[in-house]
Amino acid sequence: MMITGARTLKIVLVDDHAIVRQGLKSILEREDDISVIGEAATAAEARAVVERTRPDIVLLDLKLSTGSNTEGLDVCAELTSRYPEVGVLVLTTFLDDALVVEAIHRGARGYVIKDVDTTGLVSSIRAVARNESAFDSRSASAMVRSIRTAPEEPVLTSREQNVLELLARGLSNRDIGARLYISETTVKFHVRNIMRKIGASSRAEAVYEASKMGLI
Repeated sequence: MMITGARTLKIVLVDDHAIVRQGLKSILEREDDISVIGEAATAAEARAVVERTRPDIVLLDLKLSTGSNTEGLDVCAELTSRYPEVGVLVLTTFLDDALVVEAIHRGARGYVIKDVDTTGLVSSIRAVARNESAFDSRSASAMVRSIRTAPEEPVLTSREQNVLELLARGLSNRDIGARLYISETTVKFHVRNIMRKIGASSRAEAVYEASKMGLI
């Protein structure tokens, strides 16, 4: 059902399962004010399709490869940094307090579990389009718990952990990128995030503090 006078919301679906994307597209395009304009199965495809289509909202799964359950966090941070006008709504099977909080820190405007019903999903999408936050009841509870209990140590993604370990070995951004098959710009992005999470003002301090925290 379309709200009178509402503009059409352009959506990109990012999920590594084609059948999930097909199902979401079928459901969402029943709404008169929603149009799925692109799909992606990997982090690289997500970056490319968002660059090409410039959607209003990205529905983003956290698991985009067999090697990591949280690659979507990196994608979320990159997309929200490069395209601040794009709203990212995490749609995933993973419900973990730390993941919910980290997704919000990475720029997501909402976090919804995949078993949400159609009405709830569409409501979340429209909330994000209004620049509001969107959570289902369980992810909202996770946010409340996180406020009550601050984490004792920073939560690093698997990619950030890899970068941190190579930082500790004294490798340059270029060398780290070559080892991990990512661009030097992406390495810098991860290093900034690591420093922010650890509360360090330099690479050396990040390594020192991380070692005290037992992260390396």
